[in-house]
Amino acid sequence: MSTTRTDTVPQSAPTLRRAAGTVYFPIAFIARFPFAMMVVGTLTLVVAARESVALGGLNAAVLGLGSALVGPLLGAAADRIGQRRVLLLAATLNSLALLALAYVAFSALPDAAVLAVGFVIGATSPQIGPFSRSRLVQLILTRLPAERRAKSLNATMGYESAADETAFVFGPVVVGLLATTMSPAAPMIGAAVLTLVFVTAFALHPTGALSAPSTEAPTVQAPASELRTPRVLVIVAGALGVGLFFGTVLTSLTAFLAGTGDSDSAGLVYGVMGIGSTILALSISLFPERFRLAARWLVFSSLMLAAMIAFGLAGGLWGLIGAMAVAGVGIGPTVVTLYSLAAERSPQGRSATVMSMLGSATIVGQSGASALTGAVADGAGSEVAMWLPTGAAGLVVLAAVVNALLGPGRAGSARVVTEVRPAEQATALAEHPAEHL
Repeated sequence: MSTTRTDTVPQSAPTLRRAAGTVYFPIAFIARFPFAMMVVGTLTLVVAARESVALGGLNAAVLGLGSALVGPLLGAAADRIGQRRVLLLAATLNSLALLALAYVAFSALPDAAVLAVGFVIGATSPQIGPFSRSRLVQLILTRLPAERRAKSLNATMGYESAADETAFVFGPVVVGLLATTMSPAAPMIGAAVLTLVFVTAFALHPTGALSAPSTEAPTVQAPASELRTPRVLVIVAGALGVGLFFGTVLTSLTAFLAGTGDSDSAGLVYGVMGIGSTILALSISLFPERFRLAARWLVFSSLMLAAMIAFGLAGGLWGLIGAMAVAGVGIGPTVVTLYSLAAERSPQGRSATVMSMLGSATIVGQSGASALTGAVADGAGSEVAMWLPTGAAGLVVLAAVVNALLGPGRAGSARVVTEVRPAEQATALAEHPAEHL
């Protein structure tokens, strides 16, 4: 007599990599770079073409404003009609806007035209990171065995955050290389090509069909008011702080090293942060379950703050390198935790919206901080600007404290449902609308 164990995952059960397809992850990774190149690329181009740091900073801020106003709407549209159509339209418009800026910046058109194009670039920027997370969460919930979902979701958030970190750290490096070896317009042209090719490929990938609402059953979607709950907004505040962190660190670092004659090494020193960040983000699935998300946010954001205090005190190149290495260890797990909480707290049917809110908050913080830090460096000196990252890290810590006060952290991995039948989703939504993906 033989028995069948029901608590064992079959060896033939699909993995996330198999469910997504071999080419999905390379395409999604490369497609992130245009978004990561936007702020620094437009700043570099406008400053070189118009010879105005103030205009360059203002354009970066306007770009961030466009992303903040329209980015969440793109996410909401993707939740309602599917990612494919939204991404194809955004990729086309964004590529044209990037090419337009390369022309307008060097033309005789007024500064207002530069700012208008900058706004369009931000408004149409395809946020691949948030959309990819939303797709993979759906794959995990619908294609993987229930026994694998929690662990797979935790590992996926780690990978996605590592991919975002890599793009945000090395995107400015790519901009610098293209601008110095070719022309100030080269980064925008390169970003336009990457957007047209890889964002389009991402949109047309078979997983794009997963994000479209089913025609066989009515779409169940939580009311928009669920997006304004404190437990969601505190995560957005954390993402804003992360964006401020990126913008203040890169700009103040560049200003400081320019004053010491080491401006060429700014990209390399900034890249040091990406090493620890990537390693820790990829390793987060190894953290014990009792190390809950709220605690992770507090611990690693505090490490960011300590690193930025050392950053402000550093008086030379090696001190900066050490501070950046420690900052990387803090920022990677912090970003993973933010997106894990976003997946956990996304209202029913609004996963892409919440993910886009975090992406927009990050780019708004980065663009606004770049402009502010540049102005402070010009007006008060790079030594003063070097302390602005401490304030950015402090905001991330403050948001972590508020998050902890809102209630006990959940398990170290995001909660996942084991079945996704529309009728059961509707019942669960009616009873607990803020607790379901």
